[in-house]
Amino acid sequence: MRVLSADWVLPVDGPPMRDGAVAIEGGRIAAVGPAAAVGNGTRYPGAVICPGFVNAHTHLEYAVYGGFGDGLADFGDWISLHVERKRRIAWEEFVSIAELGAAECLASGVTCVGDCSFSGAAALACATRGLRATVYLEVFGSEPTAVLEQFERSRERIAGTLSDRVRLGVSPHAPYTVSAAGYRACAELDLPLATHVSESPSELAYLTAGGGAWAGYEDLLVTPPGTTGTRLLAAEGLLGPGLLAAHCTHVDPEEIDLLARHGVGVAHCPRSNAALGCGFAPLTSLRAAGVRVGVGTDSPASAPSFDFFEELRSVVLTARARERRPDVLSASDALELGTLGSARALGLDHLVGSLTPGKRADVAIVSLEGSAFLPWEDPAAAVVLGGSPNRVLATFVEGEVRYEKGGDEWPDLRRRAASARSLMLEAAAPAALHRA
Repeated sequence: MRVLSADWVLPVDGPPMRDGAVAIEGGRIAAVGPAAAVGNGTRYPGAVICPGFVNAHTHLEYAVYGGFGDGLADFGDWISLHVERKRRIAWEEFVSIAELGAAECLASGVTCVGDCSFSGAAALACATRGLRATVYLEVFGSEPTAVLEQFERSRERIAGTLSDRVRLGVSPHAPYTVSAAGYRACAELDLPLATHVSESPSELAYLTAGGGAWAGYEDLLVTPPGTTGTRLLAAEGLLGPGLLAAHCTHVDPEEIDLLARHGVGVAHCPRSNAALGCGFAPLTSLRAAGVRVGVGTDSPASAPSFDFFEELRSVVLTARARERRPDVLSASDALELGTLGSARALGLDHLVGSLTPGKRADVAIVSLEGSAFLPWEDPAAAVVLGGSPNRVLATFVEGEVRYEKGGDEWPDLRRRAASARSLMLEAAAPAALHRA
């Protein structure tokens, strides 16, 4: 048995414990309680032990996409840039990039991700790094047969990497890139589903009326269905607890009710939505309706990083700014959203998301030594408002150390990923990016 103890333990499904400890045995949490009762074991002074964060929406294969197309207003230019740069590298480079992304998640205290992967490389990366994941293989297109062929090609490539820890899902990309028939074909696979929904005003304009900023790019998109993405999925009978809907930035009250009634999980990604000028999701309304909301970083293609602490702070700040109330969402609320909330959204709350005896021992240890948050007042606020990857001392997945501060593996990971980025940069950016 292994015991970890610290100034505070935050179980999430129960009150904070001062001078607490967590006992781990056989990859599971055996006990949580006062260190005086459980034992001191390995002691982390000035630190908090909390559940590993659950990053509900990532694209690990975009770990080196920082700045690609930043500020481009033209959708066609943005899509074309990403498509062309993807073509510059092979499967092996995508694995290297995704492995860096997985390592960065672990360094941020993340122990589980819901990853949308266009190549499947994320599955191998997560298996290699020991990161828990649902890897949703991303597909595009109007023809169901072609959509399923894409899925099968990726599934065959990663079949040997799947396990209880790295499970398979499918991601019909979005209602503007996958037809209703394509969605139905994906649903018939009887796997966890993820999709991008109601992310931007331009998406809504295109789907409902076929116009707006995306007019002229019909060759990249499916025929507009004449309704919103959420209503389309509802009409097709595709809303349900097995679906993760990323973003939901522009859902109206009726759509929020649909999401809640059907038990859909939602991944809230405020930094990505802000960076792309999409606005902010109605988090307060989603939570009030009982929607299973979690938190996702998306990827460096839109958000700056996989830094989960920055994402949690953005969850707090954007909720308060949107509602113009400082009491609308607490740091403790944000911590719950980024752990148990995300686990619920992914359908994994029976395994992870809280420090509960019997659950998997997915644990993060965050030091607040030398910060403005010591001496202690509110440990949850200290973690959410004062935490950073530099303050993560260790990250455990099923009781095994998968990240420890001071490790020497980063230079090689970064070198391999940077080499892949260099190849991608051979595809020039649009002239719009070179404006004075």
